[in-house]
Amino acid sequence: MNYPISEIHHARLGSSIYALLRDALITGRFKPNDRLRIRELAEQLSTSVTPVRDAILQLAKEQALEMRSPRDIRVPQLSQSQYDEIRLLRLSLEGMGAEQAAQKISTDALQQLRANIDQNHSAILANDMSAALRLNSEFHLLLADAAGMPLLRSVIDMLWMRTGPLIAQSYRHFSEQIATGHHEELWQALACRNSEAARTAIQQDILDGNQKMSAFLRQDSESTQLG
Repeated sequence: MNYPISEIHHARLGSSIYALLRDALITGRFKPNDRLRIRELAEQLSTSVTPVRDAILQLAKEQALEMRSPRDIRVPQLSQSQYDEIRLLRLSLEGMGAEQAAQKISTDALQQLRANIDQNHSAILANDMSAALRLNSEFHLLLADAAGMPLLRSVIDMLWMRTGPLIAQSYRHFSEQIATGHHEELWQALACRNSEAARTAIQQDILDGNQKMSAFLRQDSESTQLG
């Protein structure tokens, strides 16, 4: 099997493999319930099984991958209740982060978020969904950075890895308002130091995609039952 991942940089082998697999999850190149085989990945990346196994074990520890057995490693297929829990956590945590960012954000952080939004617009217009998905996840992490909350950033990153394949399935079907419109609203709120508006914008961003993602969850569940 040929996996949809890029070439590896051998200078930092372990971290490079982890980063490649993480990016594949975030950008939807791995689909829910995809099976990953350590030896096949190692052969494709021209490396030994040890760094691949280490990266997979780290991702499994973060619940971004599911180890059903040592030979059965899967991309998680979220249930509706798991997705609902993640959504509730994101609403609370990212809402708090947006409020903090509105109080603390620097000029440099505002410029980074502005550049991210502009690049995401361009990626969507070019129909480059991998780039758009990567920029979308980066926007949420940049927001945590702007809030000066590194622990929050790590939690959001973990939640994004768990939902990345599902978001990727849905993203192509989002309107531009759902995809980036609330990012624009959030940027305006941050520029005006309006904590309440910032919280509302990020929470609406999370909520707007809910219907599409729930539909894909039902579709995945039905496919699994048929299979």
